[in-house]
Amino acid sequence: MERLRLVLFAVLSVWLPAAWLPAQQWGDLSATFVYDGQLPKEATLTVTKDAEFCGKFRIVDESLAVNAENKGISNVFAYLYLGRSGESPRPHPSYDATVRASVKLDSNCCRFDPHVLLLRTTQTLILSNSDEIRHSCKIVTFANPPINYTIPAKGQVEHGFSHAEQLPARVSCAIHPWMSAWLLIRDNPYMASSDANGRLLIKNLPVGKWTIQFWHEKAGYLSQVNQGGKRIEWKNGRLEVDIKPGENKLGPITLEQTVFAD
Repeated sequence: MERLRLVLFAVLSVWLPAAWLPAQQWGDLSATFVYDGQLPKEATLTVTKDAEFCGKFRIVDESLAVNAENKGISNVFAYLYLGRSGESPRPHPSYDATVRASVKLDSNCCRFDPHVLLLRTTQTLILSNSDEIRHSCKIVTFANPPINYTIPAKGQVEHGFSHAEQLPARVSCAIHPWMSAWLLIRDNPYMASSDANGRLLIKNLPVGKWTIQFWHEKAGYLSQVNQGGKRIEWKNGRLEVDIKPGENKLGPITLEQTVFAD
């Protein structure tokens, strides 16, 4: 009898009008990352190549960017963790407009702009060069073949990636070794990076339980965090969240200075 009920339910799910079926619900996930400790000193990087051009710019180490006013930590990655065999959920319709979009990483004033970048496997990466000298763009990936393009002055190259990467990929310039950026490649749009105030937002996640991966270039997996005044361990930088309809706030998440120690 139970088996018959299950069969009937499956058949009705296919044939019932969509209006009779429960609608998919969605929720936003937000967080703010705050630095706990003495503000890191902004270090100027040494220009060792093409000094006549690159020496005109003040180029700083961007591996740990902390807002001097509110101690917000920039460039924290947060993204849906599905394991190596997990299936990506069907995205919210609001993401349809950007599914085939182009995403630009520019070499400008002898640095990569932006420092962190999010890319879907359906999108095209544009590697552009706004400078008057040539640059290269090397991206070290594992699920995709690594790339290393030489980009002439004022030129650009387009590239696509077929597979999602488990971690952000490092971007470098073989000609100018101080240049560095990070690229996260995923097969779904559920990812974000924290802004200059340490805030990030992943919009329109399907309601339900999901695991979110947190990572920062200086710290790696964000495993030791402080939340609500308590020290908490996120194993391998992962947190299970139960997304409810509407807003889902993790609140301020504090990271101690030691998390970023070399």
